Amino acid sequence: MTTRIVASIFALLLLSSGCASLDTAPAPRSTLDKIKTSKTITLGYRESSVPFSFVGNDRKPAGYSVELCSRVVADLQRQLQLPDLQVKWVPVTPENRIQAVVAGTIDLECGSTTNTLSRQQQVDFSLTTFVTGGSLLALAGSNLPSDFRGLRIAVIPGTTTEQVLREALSRSAANVTLVPVREHAEGLATVEANRADAYASDRVILIGLAATSRDPRRFVLSDRYFSYEPYALMLRRGDADFRLAVNRVLARIYRSPQIRDIYMRWFGALGDPGSLLIAMYAIEGLPE
Repeated sequence: MTTRIVASIFALLLLSSGCASLDTAPAPRSTLDKIKTSKTITLGYRESSVPFSFVGNDRKPAGYSVELCSRVVADLQRQLQLPDLQVKWVPVTPENRIQAVVAGTIDLECGSTTNTLSRQQQVDFSLTTFVTGGSLLALAGSNLPSDFRGLRIAVIPGTTTEQVLREALSRSAANVTLVPVREHAEGLATVEANRADAYASDRVILIGLAATSRDPRRFVLSDRYFSYEPYALMLRRGDADFRLAVNRVLARIYRSPQIRDIYMRWFGALGDPGSLLIAMYAIEGLPE
């Protein structure tokens, strides 16, 4: 009897010890805690995604998405009472941007990334920051058939543009060759060098590429859209407090005249924002 009692007590001690260790296991650090502890926020940016995220003439990150992220940082400085909050900018590519968020290499991605359901399996997204769609950029005088038949189309692998193109081509008999490129600047150069008939990307990015080229008159845009691309800022999945902090800043901007000033600074050459974008700002300008 004594042996059985001792064994039972020992088993209870082991069980209670295990429960205690489970209860006291440290929870994963939130992004806000990480920022407060390190007094640093790390932002990802693209080097040639004009006019959203690119390297400016001063060799610093610039663009529409970069400005939105900078305003998030300014609000976090006030909210967390960190006047000396440091900003670390890290360049990312279409290939590594999602992994950079997942691994914690960057806290917020400030680029031109489309919010998709499959990507939401790995990361979370802020409120929508822009709406555009896929199209083609070619040299002026090019004959771009509506079904893309016979074209060599440059595209960045792993993007939503490539995915939509491949899905469309799988349903048609068009003989199209996809030419992989690493970045937007390379896509433009591939068309200029006649190694591809057109470059496929989001229409507003194609406009930015042509507008900032040596001679914008050399290029023409296809009238056709072949995808819907809602952009948003990427952040770590499951970090509700940080996502709310980011969304609060965006919604506040959308509810104010500031958003028109920001839009005109980066897209003024395109004229006033269209009705679709105005509707997006109104819908995403959530009340406090």
